[in-house]
Amino acid sequence: MSASVVSARRLAAAGLVAAAVVGAVALPASAADHSRDERPKVEISDVQYDAPGGRDDRSNRSLNREWIELTNTTRHAINLDGWRLSNRDGRVYTFDDYRLAPRATVRIHTGQGRDTRTDLFQDRRREVWDNRADTATLRNDRNRFVDAESWGGRHHGDDRYDRGDRYDRGDRYDRHHGGDRHDRGDRHDRGDRH
Repeated sequence: MSASVVSARRLAAAGLVAAAVVGAVALPASAADHSRDERPKVEISDVQYDAPGGRDDRSNRSLNREWIELTNTTRHAINLDGWRLSNRDGRVYTFDDYRLAPRATVRIHTGQGRDTRTDLFQDRRREVWDNRADTATLRNDRNRFVDAESWGGRHHGDDRYDRGDRYDRGDRYDRHHGGDRHDRGDRHDRGDRH
């Protein structure tokens, strides 16, 4: 065998080894990409924006029949400390020292009550969610968008409502066409926990 044939075979073998090394080095990068897809996910899974059973009378019972449910869709607990749930008028509920168990759901009631593992309370004295049209938006502790749920038709001037059918589920809920229930004088409007 000539020296050039042996050299060519050695070069080809070296190339295969180099390709295997590059492939092995690239494997962790693809694994890192895969882990980005599996980041913890929480979604707004259900909304009861109009307290069932009659007229909204601002009683604590009526307020607690208005709620938003969040579901952890992963197999790991998610720390919601500092996460915020808000309506389109800017009223904010901030989670304080709460961990959502794997594949669990928590219901966030508008009124006053004692927080448990499955039920949290905003401790408000007025309704938060507009019966005619509103959006519940969930943001994490870094103020990054996590999920949103809208109902009651198109909202003008806000691009959040242009995200397709997922945000147009108003027909799923019983609509009540009362007046705008939000009172901008509510002392719990912005920023604080409740």
